[in-house]
Amino acid sequence: MALTLTPVTNIPDIKPGDHIPQLLTESLRTQGISLYTNDILVITQKIVSKAEDRFINLSTITPSDEALEIAKSSRKRPQLIELIIRESKKVIRVNKRTIITEHKLGFISANAGIDHSNVSGKSGKKEDWYLLLPRNPDNSAKQIRDFINIKENVNIGVMIIDSHGRAWRYGTVGTMIGTAGVPALVDLRGKKDLYGYELKITRVAAADELAGAASLIMGQANEKIPVVHVRGFPYPLRDACLNEIIRPEGKDLFR
Repeated sequence: MALTLTPVTNIPDIKPGDHIPQLLTESLRTQGISLYTNDILVITQKIVSKAEDRFINLSTITPSDEALEIAKSSRKRPQLIELIIRESKKVIRVNKRTIITEHKLGFISANAGIDHSNVSGKSGKKEDWYLLLPRNPDNSAKQIRDFINIKENVNIGVMIIDSHGRAWRYGTVGTMIGTAGVPALVDLRGKKDLYGYELKITRVAAADELAGAASLIMGQANEKIPVVHVRGFPYPLRDACLNEIIRPEGKDLFR
């Protein structure tokens, strides 16, 4: 089966309190996209964070001693550093431009996933407004999925994605940070290859692969495509969560 990804292009500018599942069903209907069982909606975290009012103004943040110390070796504002610390379990690396942390959600990322692009606050200086990740992206995805499945009488999957950098490579790539119904990992161990060799190690990061494809369509600037409709995902939908793809620190050879 072919894998088809279709941009959903008529999503309005999201405000705090907006009901994302209802907006999605209305936008899909207006665009003429019907949902079928096993379809997937890939959603950028930004509209979820906006709806959940994860905005924060740096003028309200008082930097801690730790933030002030890190600021000595970073070009970032101490208030932003403090926010990064609050959103993280651990600070792993610091240089002049980037702070690498273990986010409270478990993954390793730059600046705790705190976003400044395409963010506009309610008042005050635009440069003071930032957007945090959803508190529980798995739960956010589940709420969207449950609403749509009931309303449309289907069984779809929902993923929430963000753009992350990667060690040893330049550039960002779409990464799953929350899933409902879409497997984070697909275990191929025990299956045979073309020549009959039994796979011993292979587990496919299926959700991340799909996130990367969807992110390519969404873009990173002013494209206004926060949602991608997917049909033809090659693996069965099942209960899943972000944590199944997070490598525990004890098995992390690079820290």
